[in-house]
Amino acid sequence: MFKLTKYADRIERLVAKKKEQVLEKQRKLGFADEDDYGYVLPPESFVKKFKFPVVDENGSFYGVNAWAKNYRALMEQHPVYIDPDDALAGRWMFMMSRMRAGYKLSLAPFPVDYSDLHADQQLYDLTHGIGKDAHFAPDYRIGLELGWGGLVKKVEDSLKIHAGDAEAEELLNAELDALCGIRAWVRHLGEAAKGEVGRINLKLVDNPPETLHEACQWIAQFNMASRTYNRDGAGGQLDEILRPYFERDLAAGKIDEEDAVFYIACLLLNDPHYYQIGGPDRYGNDRTSRISYLILEAANALKISCNLTIRVHDKMDVGLFRRGVEVLLENNLGFPRFSGDNALIKGFCRNDYPEELGRERIALGCNWMSIPGREYTLNDVVKINLMKVFEVAFNEIAEKKDFSLESLHDSYKKHSAKAALCIAKGLDFHLAHQYRNEPELLLNLLCYGPIEKGRDASHGGVEFYNMCCDGAGLAVVADSFAAIQTQVVEEKKISWEQLVETIKANFTNPGGEALRALLSSSPRFGHGGTCADLWAVTLTRDFCDAFPNNRRTPEGHLIIPGLFSWADTLRFGGTVGATPNGRRAGEPSSHGANPNPGFRKDGAATAIARAVASVQCGYGNTSPLQLELDHSFVNCEDPVGRLMALFRAHFDLGGTLINVNIVDARQLKDACVHPEKYPDLVVRVTGFTAYFIMLSPEFRDFVVKRIIA
Repeated sequence: MFKLTKYADRIERLVAKKKEQVLEKQRKLGFADEDDYGYVLPPESFVKKFKFPVVDENGSFYGVNAWAKNYRALMEQHPVYIDPDDALAGRWMFMMSRMRAGYKLSLAPFPVDYSDLHADQQLYDLTHGIGKDAHFAPDYRIGLELGWGGLVKKVEDSLKIHAGDAEAEELLNAELDALCGIRAWVRHLGEAAKGEVGRINLKLVDNPPETLHEACQWIAQFNMASRTYNRDGAGGQLDEILRPYFERDLAAGKIDEEDAVFYIACLLLNDPHYYQIGGPDRYGNDRTSRISYLILEAANALKISCNLTIRVHDKMDVGLFRRGVEVLLENNLGFPRFSGDNALIKGFCRNDYPEELGRERIALGCNWMSIPGREYTLNDVVKINLMKVFEVAFNEIAEKKDFSLESLHDSYKKHSAKAALCIAKGLDFHLAHQYRNEPELLLNLLCYGPIEKGRDASHGGVEFYNMCCDGAGLAVVADSFAAIQTQVVEEKKISWEQLVETIKANFTNPGGEALRALLSSSPRFGHGGTCADLWAVTLTRDFCDAFPNNRRTPEGHLIIPGLFSWADTLRFGGTVGATPNGRRAGEPSSHGANPNPGFRKDGAATAIARAVASVQCGYGNTSPLQLELDHSFVNCEDPVGRLMALFRAHFDLGGTLINVNIVDARQLKDACVHPEKYPDLVVRVTGFTAYFIMLSPEFRDFVVKRIIA
């Protein structure tokens, strides 16, 4: 285990300040069922006086010019944050995409009408993604090589090439506005900071970083600037990005390993971006280096919310794999995560891409993979509520009195296809018009193509358009089909008419609660070898097959399916009435690809690992395994070896991503009632970790029931 000595006190103070800031956000802003993000609250005096210069009559804004002018104004006036204990200057405080009037009511303007899609979007409760931003990955190496000054020159050179191209000129001039605002803010940081931190920031106004310390500061600057613009939270292959700086500085005697750990810890403290460490290069060779370990140790030294992922592959450094599992068990904070290389690459190749390209696709978000700087995906913001599709199908056969399992399944597939077509049309619409709504001014800078072509990343600027769509609520639907097959069709304990009446009444009709108990006792996905397990596999195939034209949109864009619900389990469940698996109206959706809580009495980790592996969509998107383990697991014989074997087995079976919680059930139950007693408690909610106290009471209750069912 790596031990900090000369920086231990500074890290302790930084972490204490971080926890104070989390509690302050909770007191002033209320609950947030999402990432911590690392932001701090701005001075109230600034909030009262700052006004965007370009707004419409409703107080909102859209379009290239408005985003650029407003962003520049915000960054030029942005409050300065300096902590003398920190190796890096700055914190982000605003999210422009949430500062538009009407954001909370989903009334932020979109410049083009898509009301022709509204009926099916509402009928199937689709998270269509139209107007959504970010959710693809930059390549930090572009910015690290050029620096802010070099990026300005790159944009200016492209402007000369594209003179007379109206779309390019508008976009590139907007990029210059954004860069002007960023450089002003960086200059303010340099002027406010003291000593080495001040010198570094003043240097970085114009020049690219040369040392590890400078590289960490530049990455933090980009992260903060991009978060401020539109919440962008993707990261990159952090060990390979930082390795050249680390190795040069170490060889020159400028730093030792503890210096490196401290700089990286400050970067991770600044914002819990998603970073991958380990994994193969494009030729399959392992990329693990000494700094891979140091990044892991930096995160472990902080012991706060963190989103590191270790890529598991055949040629990997087993020592990094082992150390990652040790850290997971030591800190009980839900990190690192682990992604499975073989199934991800094999699946991506099914889209007619070469293996080399598949290896460049890395873990960069809650559930998603992306090629940094080259691929636009809309990962994790496009979803089909499978429970709602089932409800529509069930109501249809009930109205027609066309009662059979085959009729229900046929209706479900028909409505799945309609929902998928609506999603596909929405993706085409987004790609045609999003650049006029909200251009990706920050991510464009660190992608290959947008600046060179004068085209936004959402509008033809990058090389690959692999649009993602997740299914949510699989286990509820699988268990519902299994309950009908068992109790209605095979054992005939309930008639179709009774079932329809009971579901419509939400189990409140005479005898409804007894019927609910009977339905709930039916086979459940995850138990192994049951009809529910078979239904889960069938429904996964149905989901993948629902997309038209071999998973292509009408305009020809590829759709890559996965299974993931993010933190939308409460929202998805809230739109759906009672279901035949015994779930009451409004209760949460099942979580991602996981079985429903309590799927078997022993809750065997091997059973859930097999179950989730069986429902992978198989095209390069993930269907994560959310694994919950009691902290007493550490007392078993060789807990590290056992977890490594379980993870390997899951990946060998086709699994793609593993998120793990190590929890004290008694503490978690108490924290659900008295969260204020546990301000340090961090749980892995889904693809992200969060402070438990920041979650809403409803979501805390859901997480507790999911974990200790």
